[in-house]
Amino acid sequence: MEQGIKVVIVGGGFGGIRAALDLEKKVGDRAKIVLISDKPHFEYTPSLYRVVTGRSPLEVCVPLAEIFRGKRVEVIMDMVEAVSLKEQKVYGKSGSKYAYDYLVLALGSDTNYFNIPGLQESAFGFRSITEALRLKRHFHEAFSRCEVLSKEDKVCHTHIVVVGAGASGCELAGELSGYAQRLAKKHGIDPSYVTVDLIEAAPRILPSLPRGVSMGVEKRLRSLRVNIFTNKSVVKEDLEQVYLKDMTIKTQTLIWAAGALVNALYGKIEGLFLDDRKRVVVDEFLRSEGVENVFVVGDGAATPYAGFAQTAIRDGRFVARNIVRAMQRRRMDPYKGAQPYYAVPIGAGWAAVVLHSVVLYGRIGWWLRCLADLRFFLSILPLRRAITAFVENKTLCESCVICVPE
Repeated sequence: MEQGIKVVIVGGGFGGIRAALDLEKKVGDRAKIVLISDKPHFEYTPSLYRVVTGRSPLEVCVPLAEIFRGKRVEVIMDMVEAVSLKEQKVYGKSGSKYAYDYLVLALGSDTNYFNIPGLQESAFGFRSITEALRLKRHFHEAFSRCEVLSKEDKVCHTHIVVVGAGASGCELAGELSGYAQRLAKKHGIDPSYVTVDLIEAAPRILPSLPRGVSMGVEKRLRSLRVNIFTNKSVVKEDLEQVYLKDMTIKTQTLIWAAGALVNALYGKIEGLFLDDRKRVVVDEFLRSEGVENVFVVGDGAATPYAGFAQTAIRDGRFVARNIVRAMQRRRMDPYKGAQPYYAVPIGAGWAAVVLHSVVLYGRIGWWLRCLADLRFFLSILPLRRAITAFVENKTLCESCVICVPE
């Protein structure tokens, strides 16, 4: 195996962490592994909705220092602003330059607002812990103001609109229904004022899943008092109203869960070829087309199942294995995508799980989803810490004086 090789991984998400851990395990000190992230922690995004409804960020936020404690991986906090494929260097916002022999790009994605007027300024995003905590604070502020408002204004302040009925939107809408009613009671507001709307532009919710699954999840959401509107697209938003093609909704809380956009940095790197969705065209080994030492994993790679956490994890593991094979001057393995399974929790104790042709609902689906979460934490943390993160189930002090537990 070649000695003194430097591998730089950009991105501290699912794919980047998996690639770094697997590389460290396989090559040890025979290569220098550097992971660059713009955050000091990893965010377990499938459970972000729990943070909005009062659960501890500790359940979805794991410091990178904990993940790589005792590992031969150098973790650097920096925002990558440019990459030169010719010079084989990564440029950080800090002014630092990071030379590499092999580069793994695991940049993830950003929110796509589709250039809808007013949306980015007025809507609440839902892709990070920062956004989740901002949304949680907003709920408490909105409900606190209701004490001195008219009935009409109370209805507006307690009206929640979630746009995008993919997995994230459905999970959040299901969790918010009960949480908002409990919040209303704490603030002395009639819970009947609370309304949660879920809006989807496609003809049905969860459009990427089988129709039967969509129907099962829709039934569950309606039982939780979530109003569902399909074939509706947002055309405009301001501070108090959401404008759809054929209706207007008065609300101060619009949560945008409708779209993802590949990280903009990919489009700024000269030498990468992009497809029509701005994803990087990769070869059979997950290398950027025409660039032998640059690999792309997760959301940014133009592969069939990009956009799923499971895909990013699989990609990270695959790329680590192929970098080792390249260092050993062995032929790399070809990439084979795998269809992910789906586990969509809707409210406490209920989930829809799709395992290829098998579909499970209810409590058993919920436990399968919990086991999947635990399995992931066990893959990145020592046993005791993983179990602690999984079962801690802490509820933090709420975001206003009224809701602080006695």
